[in-house]
Amino acid sequence: MKIAQIAPLYESVPPYLYGGTERVVAHLTDALVGLGHDVTLFAAEGSRTCANLVAARDQALRLDSSPLKSELASHLSLLYELRHRAAAFDVLHFHIDLLHFPFFEDMAHKVLTTIHGRLDIKDLEGAYSRWSHYPLVSISQHQRQPLPNANWIDTVYHGLPQSSLTFHSRPGDYLAFLGRISPEKRPDRAIRIARATGLPLKIAAKVDAADREYFERQIRPLLAQPGIEFIGEIGDADKSAFLGNARALLFPIDWPEPFGLVMIEAMACGTPVIAWRCGSVPEVVDHGVTGFIINSEQEAVLAARQVLELDRQVIRDVFVRRFSAKVMAQRYVDLYRTLTNRSDYVVPDIAHEYLVQQS
Repeated sequence: MKIAQIAPLYESVPPYLYGGTERVVAHLTDALVGLGHDVTLFAAEGSRTCANLVAARDQALRLDSSPLKSELASHLSLLYELRHRAAAFDVLHFHIDLLHFPFFEDMAHKVLTTIHGRLDIKDLEGAYSRWSHYPLVSISQHQRQPLPNANWIDTVYHGLPQSSLTFHSRPGDYLAFLGRISPEKRPDRAIRIARATGLPLKIAAKVDAADREYFERQIRPLLAQPGIEFIGEIGDADKSAFLGNARALLFPIDWPEPFGLVMIEAMACGTPVIAWRCGSVPEVVDHGVTGFIINSEQEAVLAARQVLELDRQVIRDVFVRRFSAKVMAQRYVDLYRTLTNRSDYVVPDIAHEYLVQQS
């Protein structure tokens, strides 16, 4: 099949450091090429891929030091370029939320949209209702809850290449926190849990500009406590050692996480996950097998001892069976074929539908 993968332009594909959506797009794209498909990736210059690359911007927005730049204009230029090439593809697979909806209505039958973000946001329900003819994929069942009547056709969990992270058979002597410093990620909880267990905590995390004040006021003072080490943002090359040498990954979130890529990154290393019962966590973590799903800091402290009883090889095996990039890619190929085999699709008359709604 001829497949177009359309990535956001905020990060390169994959990102050099922090970044979830672009990392998933990178793994999916390369896995599709590995399955024998003709794939073109629309992404920022500097992206690294086995597919054909169409550079839609001269560099990723986050890496661009220009004081004035337009995220909207750059993505509209991406859509313009894609629109003129669309006929060359069997499937257009978008990862940019709903920005493309007004521009591809006449070919919605070959458009697949994976939603990567949270959906409990004002205005989204109206937009997804207005463009209900676009097939949507969720990244967890829980992600769908705010919009249960949207045009969901499947849930496909994220995946990673089996070779991307190294298996570690023996646990280390510290707890790990990996991701982003923000109120909803609750690094403060992670610090309290580690202090209560008596184990060191290593924090490898990005601090966005939007969260800088939170970091300075709420988190930085906690970093002076014994056993707490703030490493900062790390890239893929450092994740195997950071996660694989940990006793467990702490994932003490306080928001409806749509997936949580770091959980399967830990599992790929054989490292168990101690995660709050929130968002997608019960779908990703097998309680008592790949980690523990907890509801309080007290339960987390107990779990930090219990994880030593878990079999790290089993954790790795679960990752390979459920969350490898090949499994993810094959699921998407099945959906692409479902779309391209449909013969009953009718291009919607959006103008007529609008007039009917207003009458």
